[in-house]
Amino acid sequence: MNDISPPDAAASRFGHAQTLDILAASEPGAAKAFAETLIDELGAIEVLASRTGIVMLPYVDTVQNTAFHLGEVLVSEAHIRLTGRNIEGYGAVVGRDLEHSMAMAIVDACITAGIGIKAIEAFLASEHHRQRKIDETRLRKVESTRVRMETF
Repeated sequence: MNDISPPDAAASRFGHAQTLDILAASEPGAAKAFAETLIDELGAIEVLASRTGIVMLPYVDTVQNTAFHLGEVLVSEAHIRLTGRNIEGYGAVVGRDLEHSMAMAIVDACITAGIGIKAIEAFLASEHHRQRKIDETRLRKVESTRVRMETF
């Protein structure tokens, strides 16, 4: 993961962790197309990692508030460095889509380098809005199945 804090301009609306969350959950085709618009501005890129693997999925038991591993998940991971600069980008997504994780790493590196910040914030805002709409729809469907019990 990139240990360089993103510039304040990039972090104004979304923090680094939230940015990575949004990118990981973004529509893969949109993320890839967006990264293509930024890649030329980065210059030479060194790929440090581009791989798939299995990771343990941590979860917290809400009753006892203890962490445990729910199971294993297949992820794709990309880690890049801008050649000749101390700037890195990282991306990891659930599944086997190496191009999506690479697109995420490119956007992450752009944020650190201060490249395309306005376009990145617009993309993040659009994806965040799309994801919230999907979540709201899913929650409405779940709520419609809730059974309310009366106690005597």
